Amino acid sequence: MRKTYRAGGVKDYWNARWSDIPVDGAMTNTSAYPLKYALETVKSTEGLILEAGCGAGRILRYFHDLGYDITGFDFIEVAVEKLKEVDESLRVEVGDITNLKYEDEQFRYLLAYGLYHNIEHKLDGAISESWRVLEKSGRICASFRADNIQTRLTDRLANKKNKKVKSDEPLEFHKLNLTKSEFILLFERAGFKVEKVFPVENMPILYKFKVFRFRTHKNFNENIARGEGYRLSLLGSFLQKCLMKFFPNQFCNIYVLIATKL
Repeated sequence: MRKTYRAGGVKDYWNARWSDIPVDGAMTNTSAYPLKYALETVKSTEGLILEAGCGAGRILRYFHDLGYDITGFDFIEVAVEKLKEVDESLRVEVGDITNLKYEDEQFRYLLAYGLYHNIEHKLDGAISESWRVLEKSGRICASFRADNIQTRLTDRLANKKNKKVKSDEPLEFHKLNLTKSEFILLFERAGFKVEKVFPVENMPILYKFKVFRFRTHKNFNENIARGEGYRLSLLGSFLQKCLMKFFPNQFCNIYVLIATKL
């Protein structure tokens, strides 16, 4: 289990990020992370869905707009306030994954994308709480930052940038990075049966270089990228497909897990 450190703490990072970008619309690309995997997990309109760490709302709004019974929460208050402002009918609130207020076995599905790797000290407790609020045979879909070549390169690039901009600030915990086997073990230890684990390229390493981006993504817009997926040019797509075909566990940047509560 590798830790990534950057200038500024986790809460400061997410406060700044969700303050800076507008609320997401409902995600549109059903073949891109995370919607692709949410749809593979949620098999019925019946049963309650919980999105843990709903952020700017792209998944929450997708299911809400289609009439699913979904509740979202985030530990960043500004993200929740902005979602309520744009749509008062959304059930969204401030919450803490390590200490959920929901009843035992309240939800059939739990979606948690980019959440657990922000937790440094109470990760087992967070996953135990996720298990507690799911029905028996309920399903969870979660993502976690991979510990591999791609994320190590990404961290190196970020550290160089931080040294130029904030060289005098001490480094603080930013994210955990797990291997595939470490990720599986966490959920099996909590009482889940792991069905599938996917190596996923949420933001391909090539997307960080403008020359490899799709033409409408040349000037980076986070809301567009989050809605459409981080799209690459034909050349970028070809190179990324080659990397993912031959070295999927080294050139994904996240693992996505689907598991069932035993």
